[in-house]
Amino acid sequence: MNISFQDVLNNADTFVNNVIDVNIWYIAFVFLIGFGIFFTIKLKGMQLRHVGEAGHLAFTGEKKSSVGKSISSFEAFCIGLGARIGIGNIAGVAAAIVTGGPGAIFWMWIFAVIGAASSFMECTLGQIFKEKKETHGLYVGGPAYYIKNGLKKHRYALFVAVLTVITYGIGFVGVQAGSASDAFIAAFDFSNNTLIFAIVLTVITAFIIFGGIKRIARASYYMVPAMALCWLVLCLIVIAINYGMIPSAIEAIFVDAFTPQSLVGGGIGTVILTGLRRGVFSNEAGIGSVPNVASAAEVKHPVKQGLIQSLGVLIDTLLVCSATAFVILTFGDYSYILGTGLTKAPLVQYIMSESFLGSIAPPLLAIFMVVFAFSSLIGYYSISESNVKFLTHNKRYTLVLQCIIVAIVFISCIIPLNLMWDICDVFMACMGIANMTAVLLLCRYAFAAYKDYRAQKKAGIEEPEFSKECLGDLDTSGVTVWDKGKAEEYKD
Repeated sequence: MNISFQDVLNNADTFVNNVIDVNIWYIAFVFLIGFGIFFTIKLKGMQLRHVGEAGHLAFTGEKKSSVGKSISSFEAFCIGLGARIGIGNIAGVAAAIVTGGPGAIFWMWIFAVIGAASSFMECTLGQIFKEKKETHGLYVGGPAYYIKNGLKKHRYALFVAVLTVITYGIGFVGVQAGSASDAFIAAFDFSNNTLIFAIVLTVITAFIIFGGIKRIARASYYMVPAMALCWLVLCLIVIAINYGMIPSAIEAIFVDAFTPQSLVGGGIGTVILTGLRRGVFSNEAGIGSVPNVASAAEVKHPVKQGLIQSLGVLIDTLLVCSATAFVILTFGDYSYILGTGLTKAPLVQYIMSESFLGSIAPPLLAIFMVVFAFSSLIGYYSISESNVKFLTHNKRYTLVLQCIIVAIVFISCIIPLNLMWDICDVFMACMGIANMTAVLLLCRYAFAAYKDYRAQKKAGIEEPEFSKECLGDLDTSGVTVWDKGKAEEYKD
């Protein structure tokens, strides 16, 4: 009996998806949603009540840091938004609808609101327990740091650092590269030359990773919000053309969220889990990626970054993902969408071609996908590199990481995309479980910081300042960068 390489890949995909992926996401559901609901209740729906304040902080704060090479709150917001907005907002949304039906979008919305509270918690903790490196004078932080400094669990911190490198350096990078390849091949009828595009994409990635990544990264971080705005405008045009289907699309989202069509295998469970997985992949709430970025910001109070990054979750899902969803759902009902035989980026390309863009749609969407993919890839590399440096100061391991990421880009372009999505989903679930456990164990620090921030705002202070004294009887030996400020004067 001859078994081809393609058969091996298909069998691997089936095993990962049916045996590992689904089961581990039941556990991740409890951690990501259960703990997120707990944080939402304790914070009294802060992520919605203070959305205006979060927007004010994000868009009217300091654009540049006044302290050395540190980044400002606004820069951290742009970087975080750049990491969130990517393939998940286009291909991920299309995959969610095809796999879970229109109702998956409703659950993406619900989980985004819940996840915004989790993002607030993890980013606030990232700020509280960040460190300042004497070698370059920059702040560093993230899950590995608040586990080491807050929980005093060094082995746990090492495990999370390794898991972070695998999740983002392999899983997320692989999906970004594979999805960009998928869109490019569909746009230019490159199906017989997949290897050529894989080589091209790999060479470009190698040039970025081994070359001028800092300048390119900075440009990408600011370019992605602009690209996201262009994407929203394009989506609104398509939705306006198909405006007659808007009521049907809204009805399908809300009705199918609780009574999914028989075409959705697994019923409501599949709809809910699909909404969670694709939502988390897009907004990254609770899985520990954005705290690596948020911790680097120069702010006077940790809660500022918590508020700003929670807003990023809402913008990503409720705005950008929703735009893509309505492009798809105003084109036709669920049965018609399935009848196209397409999913992910090719489905969106087909709809935009048929709606008004014609033959220009596939290459145009391919450009969006490639830009989003490379920007996200740079962000994921930065997160991975930061955690490698947490593990060891030996520069050889950074070189090993660079080689692995370049290899993953090439491999992801030639293996089935579904396999890469499933592998990514497994590690993403593990990351959510590990990170949310730490956030729950350290939640009193974030709650105390939030209480202090609100007390200062209530007292009329425009710029609340944080000091570790406001944490009361909590162990503050791991809080190393916050000197005593004004916070103590306004405690209850």
